[in-house]
Amino acid sequence: MRGKWAQGIPPRNFTWVIRDHLAISERPGGFSANHRRVRRQEEIIWLKVQQFDRIISLLASPHNLASYEEEGIASAHYPIGTTGDLRPQLSECYRDIDASLAAGHRVLVHQDELGDRLMGVVAGYLLWSGRLASGPQVVAVIERVVGHQMGMAGRSLVAVVDSMPPKAAAR
Repeated sequence: MRGKWAQGIPPRNFTWVIRDHLAISERPGGFSANHRRVRRQEEIIWLKVQQFDRIISLLASPHNLASYEEEGIASAHYPIGTTGDLRPQLSECYRDIDASLAAGHRVLVHQDELGDRLMGVVAGYLLWSGRLASGPQVVAVIERVVGHQMGMAGRSLVAVVDSMPPKAAAR
């Protein structure tokens, strides 16, 4: 492949949360009926060219994980449900993000779309890791980074994280 196609295309709604280290986007290739295999491949190529080392999927299903593996990008799957105790799953996800960032990896976290749940999970990570001090502060920062307000689904995830032991206590 030559020219601009060799560089791929960025996933939709790609946004840096921590510049050059932690990013979020919608699922490479799009979601549900909008998912296109060719677009997924172009977006994964772009992620490789941009030197992403790890992709963390929050999807309910394991979609795309085999495609990441085929392209040599490490991935993890943490399906964040809408009911039940989310603390164990969030804690595992946050430890993974934290270890990946500490190792110098570029990490992309995605869900089907860049919506409240993805915003809430990443805002929760910023709170849990101690990068920001309070729930209202992480919500404001993520809203500014993404460019729209976080709804109740995202805010409820931040509230769950507020009840979890912080990073230092979680080890």
